[in-house]
Amino acid sequence: MSAAPLQETGTPAEPTQQGLRRSMEARHLVMIGLGGVIGSGLFVSSGYTISQAGPLGAVIAYLIGAVVVYLVMACLSELAIAYPVSGAFHIYAARSIGPATGFTTAWLYWLCWAVAIGSEFTASGLLMQRWFPEVEVWVWCLVFAAVLFGLNAVSSKFFGESEFWFAIVKVAAIIGLIVLGGAALLGFHPLSQGGEHPFLFENFVTEGGLFPNGFTGVLVTALAVFYAFSGSELIGVAAGETKDPATSIPKAMRSTVVRLLIFFVGAIAVIAATIPFNEVGLDESPFVTVFSSIGVPFAADIMNFVIITALLSAGNSGLFSCARMLYSLADEGHAPRAFKKLTRRGIPLIALSVSMLGGLASLISSVIAPETVYLVLVSVAGFAVVGVWMSITASHFFHRRAFVRNGGDVTGLPYRAPLFPLVPILAFVLCLASLVGIALDPNQVAALYFGIPFVAACYVLFHVKYRAKARQVTAA
Repeated sequence: MSAAPLQETGTPAEPTQQGLRRSMEARHLVMIGLGGVIGSGLFVSSGYTISQAGPLGAVIAYLIGAVVVYLVMACLSELAIAYPVSGAFHIYAARSIGPATGFTTAWLYWLCWAVAIGSEFTASGLLMQRWFPEVEVWVWCLVFAAVLFGLNAVSSKFFGESEFWFAIVKVAAIIGLIVLGGAALLGFHPLSQGGEHPFLFENFVTEGGLFPNGFTGVLVTALAVFYAFSGSELIGVAAGETKDPATSIPKAMRSTVVRLLIFFVGAIAVIAATIPFNEVGLDESPFVTVFSSIGVPFAADIMNFVIITALLSAGNSGLFSCARMLYSLADEGHAPRAFKKLTRRGIPLIALSVSMLGGLASLISSVIAPETVYLVLVSVAGFAVVGVWMSITASHFFHRRAFVRNGGDVTGLPYRAPLFPLVPILAFVLCLASLVGIALDPNQVAALYFGIPFVAACYVLFHVKYRAKARQVTAA
């Protein structure tokens, strides 16, 4: 089965989905990208990363994650400008690699965010226990689900605007942590009541050396780190609803990568330098611990509120992504046609509702050992997003080769990923290494047990149900 290459020209192609509206601007894209990324992966599971990799190892792991994000985003930007349609990852893969890979990529990404929504709900419910210990976590999951569904059901512009302001709250919290935590590490912590506070990076030297669990600790946390960065690719999902994609997408990509590098690596460095690596975990956000240690009044309560807002913001972006992916699948004929139905405001409401059902799986995790199941959810979502990133980079590699082979001039492209073919190959290899790494971690290996059969099942389902139709479309 031959894959049809994307048509890439100096002018981006118009999307085939005329129902979705181009109502978002570059500032919305930047904050959607940040909003999707800055969630439980940074505010909650970063504690797990530090405990496993050690202080220096955690910083290295997040630096590697930032590099991979840049490589993937560079590939994605070129593809998104060439073919700006909503939820387009699987379309890139279908035309550059093959229809079965496109089909699998789409469902893998839907799985990523459906599971991620569940992890955000569960983490939010766990944090609400600070104020309402008598209220079960699953009750908060239902409340938050209703709120996010309402935000997504109004309009894409309303979603983009709400995510813009949500993301500002999260960014302010991270900047506050870096500035105040950094000042405390330099010896300026007048609000701290007694006790000793670490100076600079003295916590980085542990009893076990710079890498208390060996360098393998960095490798086994790579998937959790990549999960923490998942959401940056939402810029590509929203391409079909963006004004002037050729200008907005590269601008949003560059801004997002720079901000992520500063926010994530800076925050992790402060946390790792402040809290001993063997005292962090999933029972409390490291952000709460840091602000409490430097004596900020009501720090724990303020940060708890900010973090819950951040988690719901990430879930908000995830629900948006899930709905657009189902819409795109239906548009390609690879999902029930009902998912294509739009409201008068251009919202795929049925796809949105089905995606929310995936997020409500968090109700199960909130009843059965929430902290343990939360880590499993993070691992499965991490596996899924890494698989999608590998698909994006492979799609870019084959797409650019086909474009040049067919006589295309890369100098005329509105945006082109640099250092081809090094960028897509390096990104693919690093993503693959992270999947190998989790086989060494008994806490995350469940992601392989679930993820690999899921991918295999998608390929089998496509060949059984859709292969004949795909041949007819290709032949036409």
